[in-house]
Amino acid sequence: MSSPAASTALLRRQLKEMQGDKDLSNISVGLIDDNIYEWEVMLMISDDCKFYGGGFFRARLSFPKDYPLMPPKMQFETPIWHPNIYPDGNVCISILHPPEEDKYGYESVQERWLPIHTPESILISVISMLSSPNDESPANVNAARQWREDPTGFKKQVRKCVRDSLEMC
Repeated sequence: MSSPAASTALLRRQLKEMQGDKDLSNISVGLIDDNIYEWEVMLMISDDCKFYGGGFFRARLSFPKDYPLMPPKMQFETPIWHPNIYPDGNVCISILHPPEEDKYGYESVQERWLPIHTPESILISVISMLSSPNDESPANVNAARQWREDPTGFKKQVRKCVRDSLEMC
């Protein structure tokens, strides 16, 4: 079982590692109100990303006291149109789902949260998700429908999100 002291120490180490990693130049992380359990994240999406390239998207990672046994929650604060992001900004990706059997039978336990995941692996997975939406299990049904049925309209909506993200920086 993970204690709050152990999770605090782990999060401090992971934050320091991410802030010092030159290979993560497209990800910026910091604390919100000096709270190790609340991280502000800025994802600067490279131009080679199929849809969101050039965007600067602010998000929040909220870690539970029993991290790393349970996953954090991630919520975009910058509005973003994506099949796997709820309209309120909450991210729906398998690795952020609790490590238990999926009551709908869609995901295996191995696809869900495992304590080996780190904030870095989460953010890299989310960036990957932006390029490759999963429209079979959407968080935003309207975005998923548009992704499937109107790719041109979807791309136009996403480009608007990118422009808006730049204005919000």
